[in-house]
Amino acid sequence: MTGLKRSLCHSRSAAGKSRSSCDMAKRKMSSAGRSWMVALILLCNLSKQMFVKGSLEVNETQQQHPNNVYHDLGITRNKIVTAQFECYQKIMKDNRDSRGEPMCNRTWDGWLCWDDTKAGVISEQHCPDYFQDFDPSEMVTKVCTDGGYWFQHPESNRTWTNYTRCNERTHEGRVTAMNLFYLALIGHGLSLTSLFISLGIFFHFKSLSCQRITLHKNLFFSFVLNSVITIIWLTAVAKNQEMVQRNPTSCKVSMFIHLYLFGCNYFWMLCEGIYLHTLIVVAVFAEKQHLTWYYLLGWGFPLIPASIHAVARSYYYNDNCWISSKTSLLYIIHGPICAALLVNLFFLLNIVRVLITKLKVTHQAESSLYMKAVRATLILVPLLGIQFVLFPYKPDGQVSSEIYDYIMHIFMHYQGLLVATIFCFFNGEVQAVLRRHWNQHNIQFGSSVGNHSDAMRSASYTASSITEVQGCYSIDGHSEHMNGKGFHDTDTSMLKSDSPFA
Repeated sequence: MTGLKRSLCHSRSAAGKSRSSCDMAKRKMSSAGRSWMVALILLCNLSKQMFVKGSLEVNETQQQHPNNVYHDLGITRNKIVTAQFECYQKIMKDNRDSRGEPMCNRTWDGWLCWDDTKAGVISEQHCPDYFQDFDPSEMVTKVCTDGGYWFQHPESNRTWTNYTRCNERTHEGRVTAMNLFYLALIGHGLSLTSLFISLGIFFHFKSLSCQRITLHKNLFFSFVLNSVITIIWLTAVAKNQEMVQRNPTSCKVSMFIHLYLFGCNYFWMLCEGIYLHTLIVVAVFAEKQHLTWYYLLGWGFPLIPASIHAVARSYYYNDNCWISSKTSLLYIIHGPICAALLVNLFFLLNIVRVLITKLKVTHQAESSLYMKAVRATLILVPLLGIQFVLFPYKPDGQVSSEIYDYIMHIFMHYQGLLVATIFCFFNGEVQAVLRRHWNQHNIQFGSSVGNHSDAMRSASYTASSITEVQGCYSIDGHSEHMNGKGFHDTDTSMLKSDSPFA
């Protein structure tokens, strides 16, 4: 691509004389000779394109991959030609015959179009996106002197535009981009590992089977799928400039799936909140609920905003592979997610209010157990939603912008690890079950048979652990234990699963 810029610069130099003659001719013409001016501009345009085309063809033969490079050069050239055509149209359409003060004329400098500028003013624009090492967030400057003429470079004695800032930080930007890329891959790798371990625990230990754990499984599975499609997207699409340039339908389909699964993550979190709210506030500790509506909300509803976004993107912002995030159409995805987070937060705060009231009045053990589950969900909702609070407030400075990017990547790509840690590894029920099975393992495979007293203590601890875990917080389990059912009866009741996935 650097060769392309050199070739375009050479072509601009080669065509410079013809353009300067065109500019001189335009100054001398009267308004009656406007048609001749249009013809002369078109002739200059044609001569310039001949120079550009010739230099591009020469540059193409010197590259290692001529087909890919030719495709990239063609796209870049088309962008420049389109911008030039629009600029000349604007110059002809909005021509001003008289000015009351010194002013630099609107002009096309070869890459960008510049409007009329007052004398003594420095005009600025964002860098063009013609080249990979150009940073569109940086600025291009063009100086209008006090005499009303565009600044001329002292070496070439021709009008000059300052593009030096466009690629000053190219190397630093690439290093930061690669660091963020690997940070995202590591995050999703750790998320997948922790999620698979958590799902293995939930499926292996049948004593953990209940409706609330079923919701956990679906939530974890949505994060697994999202991590998988994100890794595929990062490695096969985002890092593959050739594929982005070719713009196949498959990359847009993968983006559609990614946005759909992204929405599923948050709507399954909403399902967690609705379930607890229905269980504690509406149904007053009635454990059994119909999960069909939860499946429709968690897996079905995110299809609606994802489909609307796909249609709108196809018509109004159909960029290559839909890779750009600089479009307000993403609010079609982010809007329902933010609404789900707010509704979830309302439910959880209402649950906390009800539980605190119950604890003050009755001191029920069930209320204390439910509070632990609500607390875990209440911690997750702000953590998963903070990226949408920070998203509109990206700072402009280089250092602060990099810090912002790192923070956003951590919150976005380590969510699966966070969810697995809070809902599984820090879960008291899971910890109790793991301790119980570890103690049983020590009893069965212990090297010393004489530790009878230790075994009895372990068995006693096992029984208390089962009482703690019956929980998915079933009131029936508590009442059966309190009514004198034995150890084996309680364990058998816990093996019954009302989960279709258990």
